[in-house]
Order: sequence, then structure tokens, then C-alpha cells
Amino acid sequence: MDRALTWADYTPAQKKWHRRLEFVPAALVWTTLVGAVALSLLNPIWAIYLIIAFDLYWFLRVLYFVIFLTTAWRKHRGALDVDWEARLKGVPGAERIRHLVFLPTYKEDIGILRATFRSLVSAKADPKTMIVVLAGEERAGREAFLARAEEIRREFGGRFLRLIVTVHPSDTVGEIAGKGSNLHYAGPFAKAAVDELGIAYEDVIVSTFDVDTIAHPQYFAHLAKTYLETPDRLRCSYQPVVLYSNNIWDAPAIIRIAAFGTTFWLLSELVRPDRLFTFSSHSMPFKALLDVGYWQNDVVSEDSRIFLQCFLKYDGDYRVVPLYVPVSMDAVMAPTWIGSLVNLYKQQRRWAWGVEHFPYLVLNFRANGRIPAAKRRSTLWNLAEGMYTWATAPVLIFILGWLPLFVAETSGRSEAVFQNAPYTLQWIMTFAMLGVFVSAVLSLPLLPARPAHKRSWLHAVMLLQWMLLPFTFIIFGSVPAIEAQSRLLLGKRLGFWVTPKEPSKRPGDAS
Repeated sequence: MDRALTWADYTPAQKKWHRRLEFVPAALVWTTLVGAVALSLLNPIWAIYLIIAFDLYWFLRVLYFVIFLTTAWRKHRGALDVDWEARLKGVPGAERIRHLVFLPTYKEDIGILRATFRSLVSAKADPKTMIVVLAGEERAGREAFLARAEEIRREFGGRFLRLIVTVHPSDTVGEIAGKGSNLHYAGPFAKAAVDELGIAYEDVIVSTFDVDTIAHPQYFAHLAKTYLETPDRLRCSYQPVVLYSNNIWDAPAIIRIAAFGTTFWLLSELVRPDRLFTFSSHSMPFKALLDVGYWQNDVVSEDSRIFLQCFLKYDGDYRVVPLYVPVSMDAVMAPTWIGSLVNLYKQQRRWAWGVEHFPYLVLNFRANGRIPAAKRRSTLWNLAEGMYTWATAPVLIFILGWLPLFVAETSGRSEAVFQNAPYTLQWIMTFAMLGVFVSAVLSLPLLPARPAHKRSWLHAVMLLQWMLLPFTFIIFGSVPAIEAQSRLLLGKRLGFWVTPKEPSKRPGDAS
């Protein structure tokens, strides 16, 4: 396939199909939720049977999650003990590898930029192998950005092979203002630099980082070694462990749970690469990026869409390779506790907007018959099932699952299934809490060093906070996912929301 179809390529008939397909995710979610309420009212005994069956299914999923999570966690801890820099030296072609790092920025403080650039020059990789693109936004204030960029250039510019500064114009027709359109604009500037330096495209690895990303010192060495030793390296993206831990000691408990929840979800997916889409900060071949024409400039979820662009371009012959060395970013925060929760909700809603991929995939799969049918089914299933359970599972488990027990008529309460249901559900949920226990225990080693001004008893709080998980799953899991899918159904597009960064909470800053 030359390239994936986008909205601009659609025929009038395809645009109508695209709009109809946007109804599907929310229709499934609302049918489930309304159906659960209706069945509880009309036939609570049947509702109890279905809820018990669903909870058993979810219990099995928790068991699988625990197995995958602990496996990935061991791989992650093992990767941290390896001197990847030393291992890379013995790999043929290592001396030719160059790293192209994109850092799209909006209004981030100079302290955030400086911390990220410090992590790049401190990496176990020669900064002279790096081309860094600091991509700013005109809509955030051109002069203010250029002043920050000049300060970064004075401090770090001479350390890299090349430091490129771009300013994405505002109000470009056909674009969605956001990270994807910024990267789309910056891409050709990076290509011009690579061409000027005479570097082969196959020797360039692109890392697309959120601007607050602190890469582990061994990340680029681990990435280069994995890239060179992967036979189909040009048909793979590379996904690291993502930690939201830069400011974790200052974040409210609910924010910490959400941050670890995202990390643990990604960890459990890393050991099942057949399910993986790229997420947040990740890496990929420069050749693949050029082949698909850079990032799409009219989508919100550019991090996963770039993987799908490659998957469609190469007729399904594209995959994600896991990396177990981490990158770390900020947990979402604001100056006030309430503001932090509002920002968390908006962040989760933006991530849930990945449901925009559903009609895109269906139409492109219809247009490209060269992708094996099994790959089409599994890719679409992984996306649709993930979005569906994200929106419905917490509500069904923690709220609607108990509804038939309260609304059953007196005649129904004498049946054995009704009398045993509370105990059955309680036992299932008790065993399912194994996932919470494992998550709580594994979260402690992932914490950065406790700041000196933080009390030691906060370690106990880090364990007890997991009691808030049901509340967090519903309010900051199901609800934003339901809203995102409902917006898609109603045609109320969600623009790109930039997660605010708190410069005073960065590693190395004064307490």
C-alpha cells in the first residue's frame, strides 16, 4: 500500500462510512450499561447470572495480568543491571548509528527543557551521535519560545551533532493543533539535516519524546543494540517502559495510582508484543517515518497512530519490539489538589480519544486486502476490546454488578442464586484483589529515591493508597473513556490537550 487513507483521501461514500463507524464504540458501551440496568430491573436473577459470569471472566483476566506483569517486571529489573553501553561496543554497525530525538514543546518552563537536555547529554551514548529537534509552537508565543530555545542552544548546542529549532505555524488549514501537527512540521527539517550530514536513513533511529522525558542513562545504548540485532529492524517500532515518576513524591495519592496503573498496563503489554501499539515516548526507524510521510497532522493520538500508519504502509508487516529500560516523565499535576484531579481527568480523556483509530482502521482494512485477515482481526479486536473494557468494566464490577441484588423482588430473593450471590461475588472480588496487592508491592521498587524533605512513613502511604483503586478506576478510568467515545458518536471532536508541567517538581530542582 502506498500509504494509509486519511480523511483528505476519502471519497464521499467513505466519509459517510467513517461517520457511521464512529457510532460503533459508544453504541456498544451504552448498550452494555443501559442493558445491565434494564436487565437488573426486569429480570434480576438473570442479571446475577451474567454478573457472576463476567466477574469470573475478569478474575481470569486479573490472573493473566499478574503473570504478565511480574514477568515484565523481572525483565525490567534485569535490564537495569546490564551495561548496555559495553555490550553495544561489540555489535557490528554500532559506530554508524545516529539518534534523532524530537522534543515537541508548548509552553514548558526553561527548567523542564534544561532537565530533559541534561538527561540527553548524560546518557551512556555520545551526544555527538544525536540530532535533537526542539519543536516549538507559534500559538504558544513565538518570541518567548525562541528565547528559551536560545538559552538551551547556548548551554547545550555544542554538545550534539546538530541542534535544530523549529516553530510550528499556528492556524494551518486542515490541521489539529497539537503534538502530531507540530511533529509533522518539524520532520522535514530533520530530514534536511540528515541529508546534509550524509547519513544513511537506515542508520538513524528516531526517538519521539514528550518534552519532560528523562531517558534512563542506558536507554540509547539499549535501543541501538536492540535495533542492530533485530533482523527486521526497519519494520519495527521500539517501546520502552514508561514511568510517570519524576514528581511522584509530590503528587496526590489518586494521581500516583493512575500513574502506576498506566505503567503496569504497559508493562503487562510489553510481554505480549502482538498486542502492542506505540504509546507516549517511543522510538522507530527514520526510514519508516519517511516512508509514511511523517506523523499525521489531523489526529490527537499521534503516538499510536504513527504505528498504525506503518502497519498499513507495510501491509501488516510491522510490529513493536519491547525495551525494558525505562524513560520517565511527570505525573500530571497542578498547583492545587483539585486542579491536579481535573488535569488527570483531561489527560485520561485525551488518551481514551485513541478510539478515533477505530473507523480509520476499518476503512483502511477494507481498502488494503494485502494485510492477512488474521492480523486485521487481531489488530481491530485489540483496539476495540481495550476501549470497550476501559469504559465498561469498572462500572460493571464495582457498581452495576450489585444492582440486581438491591432491586430483586421478594419472590426472587428466596432463590438459591440470589442468596449465594453476595458471597460468590465477594469471594471472586477478594481473589481478584491479588492484582491490586501485586501492583502495590511492585510499585515500591519503581519509586525514585525519596527526597530528603519527605518523611519515611510515606512509604506506608504508597501501599495504603491502593485502597482508592476502585474509585480511581471509575472516575478517572471509565468516565473519561465513556465521554471520549460519546463525543465521537456525537461528532464533538476532542482537540489536543497539553498536559501542564510543574517546573518546580523536576528532578534536581531545589526543594
